[in-house]
Amino acid sequence: MKSCLVVDDSRVIRKVARQILEDLHFEISEAVDGMEALSFCQKKMPDAILLDWNMPVMNGIDFLRQLRQEKNGDTPVVVFCTTENDIKHITEAIQAGANEYIMKPFDREIIETKFLEVGLI
Repeated sequence: MKSCLVVDDSRVIRKVARQILEDLHFEISEAVDGMEALSFCQKKMPDAILLDWNMPVMNGIDFLRQLRQEKNGDTPVVVFCTTENDIKHITEAIQAGANEYIMKPFDREIIETKFLEVGLI
């Protein structure tokens, strides 16, 4: 079973993402910000990360840049999932190492399609 770390400061978003991804046969872990996510990844690198942009302590883009510097940090497939939908943010995310980009709000079909596109399903 593949693992996915859901990183979002919203408990509701984490819960919805967890339900969708568990239905897609992922083992789910959660983090409320980039710092907690980085600590998790330093212990056990997940196969995938569903990542919010705007979070306290450490935002998603700073987390992603730091993740890609970690040992095996190039391994997880990172899918940004955010309300930041302008081309500047999307470009910045891809340049920092994101594999895909989902706009909030999302549903099962959107997540399933993006995870299929990046080879996770």
